[in-house]
Amino acid sequence: MNALAGSKFSTLDLAPIRADGGPAQALHNSLALAQHVERLGFTRFWVAEHHNMDGIASSATAVLLGYLAAGTSRIRLGAGGVMLPNHAPLVIAEQFGTLATLYPGRIDLGLGRAPGADQFTAQALRRDRIGSADDFPADVEELQRYLGPRTPDQRVIAMPGTGTNVPIWLLGSSLFSAQLAGEKGLPYAFASHFAPRYMHEAIRIYRNHFKPSAEFDKPYVMLGVPLIAADSDEQAEYLATSAYQRILALIRGHSLVQKPPVASMQGLWLPHEKEAVGSFLGMAMIGGPEKIRARLEVLLEQTGADELIFTCDLYDFADRLHAFELLAQLR
Repeated sequence: MNALAGSKFSTLDLAPIRADGGPAQALHNSLALAQHVERLGFTRFWVAEHHNMDGIASSATAVLLGYLAAGTSRIRLGAGGVMLPNHAPLVIAEQFGTLATLYPGRIDLGLGRAPGADQFTAQALRRDRIGSADDFPADVEELQRYLGPRTPDQRVIAMPGTGTNVPIWLLGSSLFSAQLAGEKGLPYAFASHFAPRYMHEAIRIYRNHFKPSAEFDKPYVMLGVPLIAADSDEQAEYLATSAYQRILALIRGHSLVQKPPVASMQGLWLPHEKEAVGSFLGMAMIGGPEKIRARLEVLLEQTGADELIFTCDLYDFADRLHAFELLAQLR
């Protein structure tokens, strides 16, 4: 019996920019990838908000989602996520209310609590008001009011937005959002694709605190998983060196543009950096189909996750497409 049969698979794209490419190529690749995984039967395709990073082209998340929605027909599209401290909730409600009005039943709104940027970038984003993670619960409530039914005493509305009830997800890499998502009865996505350390504890806290809501009568957990799949374990290990170099650059504060794979990482990182990269990618599925199948079965058995959302930032776009084909064949 196939333990992965019926599993929900999704994609999280960071619109990676190659060393020999540019943002236009990255954004066009994002659409091509969305179309590809839609054909493969994936559930949703999310893009993530990042700022002041030269290797990531998904900063204008809502604008990119409009481009992706226009070029696809069925797959759900969303933010994975919008970093809410960077924005006024009304602006996000209007942006995603517009998307939901144009593409009804296809838009998700994942919300992150961390600014995801340095203090200078955060100030540039919000100018006179620097959003704080401490504001997150109140900001989520405000956003829910804008997207929910209009009330008689409501003085400020989102138009479009009001009454669209865009599904809201809470995202997290620690434990705070897990508890908040449970208490609010919202679906929860854990960022195990880069911070796997607290995964099991976050899932436990979320499920223990879950209170049924109008949207969800039971907990719903999605986990982020890095994917580096190839026809053989050896080929996957070779392709993985692009990801290793990128995480190493992040740790060092260097350029994040994608670099091609190398025969060996020896001499490129120090022992403590190798350990840090390994910790960052602790949940990575690296290998040929059978190795990845075995690891996915263990992950689903240990977590009971309802859905897995995969990142796959391979250097060659054809390798990225093939990795998702191999993944889809496991179900």
